[in-house]
Amino acid sequence: MLIVLMSVTLVAGLALSLAYNATKEPIAQAKEEKKVTAIKEVIADFETMEEKTVQDETGGDLVVYTCLSQGQEVGKAIQSYSMNGFSGRIDIMVGFLPDGTITKTVVLQHAETPGLGDKMDVAKSDFSMQFWNKKGSDLQTNGVIRVSKDGGKIDAITAATISSRAFSDAIQRAYTAFQNDKNGGDN
Repeated sequence: MLIVLMSVTLVAGLALSLAYNATKEPIAQAKEEKKVTAIKEVIADFETMEEKTVQDETGGDLVVYTCLSQGQEVGKAIQSYSMNGFSGRIDIMVGFLPDGTITKTVVLQHAETPGLGDKMDVAKSDFSMQFWNKKGSDLQTNGVIRVSKDGGKIDAITAATISSRAFSDAIQRAYTAFQNDKNGGDN
């Protein structure tokens, strides 16, 4: 019985290893394509971009893509995150014009509840549109972007306040990174 169990374990482990190696590259390529598509959605017209990674106040990484057209900055796309989602981490891309106006947001990844927290995606509701075409500073209350339930200016998704808070937190992180980058700092 021990030999059979070890054989099954060995075969299962080998099959799992082969499946991982076969899917690792296509998954990485799909994530990269999704990121590039998101950058193009939040900053529509640019020719080249410069990429740099900065750390937020908690030590987490944000990626700042400075988008250029004819050598002039036309905006920044910032890949941001929050660990405070109902189901954990959410990742978003936030576009900024040079004056700090948020152009658009794109949800890159989340595990929020279908029909509730997943409404942060513009394909499911207009929740994220309340951030668009507004300066980050105009969305803040006492220096922080937060939902109205917490005294802020953001209308939360009905029955998904935690997801709304997480999305707002990710926007705040992106705006802070934008401000720090604009002022020549690295966070």
